[in-house]
Amino acid sequence: MARLLAERWGLPRAKTKYAGLFTEGRAGPGGPRVAVLMPQTFMNDVGGSAGPARGALRVPLDRVVAIHDEIDFPFGRVESRLGGGLAGHNGLKSLRQGLGSPDFHRVRVGVGRPDTTDPEIVAKYVLSRFREPEADVRAMLDDAAREVERLVLRPVEATAGE
Repeated sequence: MARLLAERWGLPRAKTKYAGLFTEGRAGPGGPRVAVLMPQTFMNDVGGSAGPARGALRVPLDRVVAIHDEIDFPFGRVESRLGGGLAGHNGLKSLRQGLGSPDFHRVRVGVGRPDTTDPEIVAKYVLSRFREPEADVRAMLDDAAREVERLVLRPVEATAGE
């Protein structure tokens, strides 16, 4: 997803920084400045990548957008929200710790849920490749990218007429 956004926005090739792959620039010609970070840590330690990046770049918490899988949504459903609970998601717990608060934007991407609550099976399920057709996966990623763009570009659009 991070690569897709960087490509859509024409950002330079990502470099290793903040324990991840990092790139920054403008979201298209004349667009707002953006930074895209794809942590290269384990999922349950992404806050150790995102927290230092946010601090170094001095990004206000409400300008941080995290994209994550959501097993409580059916495959393909995409929604965003500001803050909220962590629902046992270890990546979100780590982000809360690394960012100092749960009050960041989240783009929740539905991946569905296996027919069990066994933690080992659930973990294997979310870490496996999608079983859905490639066209459906691409459509879901495109929907998620559009939702991120809506969050990122909204402030520019809101102030353009003022």
